[in-house]
Amino acid sequence: MSLRHPSLATRLVLASLLTLVLSLPLAGIGLSRHFQTTTTEAFDQRLESLLRVVIAGLAWDDAAGQLVQQRTLGEPRFTRVFSGWYWQVSDGGAQTLASRSLWDQRLATVDRREVLLRDIQGPRDASLRVIERDIRLAPLASPLHVAVAISREPLDTELARFDRLVALSLTGLGALLLAALALQVHWGLAPLRRLRRGLRRVEDGDAERLDTRLPAELSRLATAMNGVLERDRRLMTHARHAAGNLAHALKTPVSTLTTLADGVEEPRRTRLRSELARIDSAVHHHLARATAAGDAGLAPRITVGEVLAPIIEGLSRLAQRRGIALHAELPAPLYLRMDAQDLQELVGNLLDNALRWAETRIQLSGGQEAGGVWLAVEDDGPGMNAAQRQAAMARGSRLDEQRSENGLGLAIVKDLTELHGGRLTLDEAPSGGLRARLWLAGSALKETT
Repeated sequence: MSLRHPSLATRLVLASLLTLVLSLPLAGIGLSRHFQTTTTEAFDQRLESLLRVVIAGLAWDDAAGQLVQQRTLGEPRFTRVFSGWYWQVSDGGAQTLASRSLWDQRLATVDRREVLLRDIQGPRDASLRVIERDIRLAPLASPLHVAVAISREPLDTELARFDRLVALSLTGLGALLLAALALQVHWGLAPLRRLRRGLRRVEDGDAERLDTRLPAELSRLATAMNGVLERDRRLMTHARHAAGNLAHALKTPVSTLTTLADGVEEPRRTRLRSELARIDSAVHHHLARATAAGDAGLAPRITVGEVLAPIIEGLSRLAQRRGIALHAELPAPLYLRMDAQDLQELVGNLLDNALRWAETRIQLSGGQEAGGVWLAVEDDGPGMNAAQRQAAMARGSRLDEQRSENGLGLAIVKDLTELHGGRLTLDEAPSGGLRARLWLAGSALKETT
């Protein structure tokens, strides 16, 4: 998969992941802010209630000439030193009244008629939430400043606990949603994977059509692709038939002209024969190209041994009558993806050429090599030198003027092999004769499963 062109499944999962990465943190921040506001308001309301209780219990003792707190607040933490729960009343001068919990410390206050809520640093640098306001108390001329403070630790602990809970919950929810989306994408794209497997089966030659048992959108696509495949097959069949008909149509006129050329005087006869040979060579060459190229894209998978069995059997009988032994050693199974007729023509031409030159023995062998399939035909005939082997690969060559062949067999094999992505090599056989080795590219090979 290319990073610049990710798969459809990757695109969908990444889009979902991006949505979750953006939305879940925003949702978490919103929940955290709402909870913080609600919890802080509840905390402040409790402070305000305590402030009212403190104010309600204040009185001036004329006999003692001082402020007194007439009510018990009902909270023991106001009496425990540095407990984090404090109250304080002051007129800014000599009159100051404070809870026992403050001991010898005092709260920093701000004169204010309205209720003021704020955070301060209290005794032992503890973080406090304080509520304070100014009140009038007879018979005092100066206003009294009343403050109640509670440690923020319970509030901060509750807020931190909620934030952790939200973070863990949203992380788990995100992972669950991402897994569900991944499963949804996997299930939703399953028909596309089936379509891809179907295309691969068509490419490998295991099927001729795509399965149309798919969702409606893909079913119409598969049906349209099947129509294209069928039309291509018809066009290729028509082209092959047209090429064959053309070759047969030209064969008789060329033979007739060759016969008529015998009555022409030299040197015009030699020139005429040469031109007719070129025509005949071109016809065979382009027929071979049309045959090979016709099914190059949609050829079925074939078993080499089964396809070549009729050729080997027929030529073995012919070789026997000539006193030649033809041995075939092909591993099973050995697969190729090409037209069976092409393979028969390739190996048939090689065996026919070997049969013309062999003295006692012909050997056909094959196997897998370098990701491809190789087939070799050896004979124990007179063989060829390097110059002769090079000449034999040229169309229309005549290696032995005493024989009635035109040298087209090896040229056709070479053309067909190259069109199938392979190569043909000629070298000396161990017996001294010719060894023709055919190799077809790995794209034509199908491994056994």
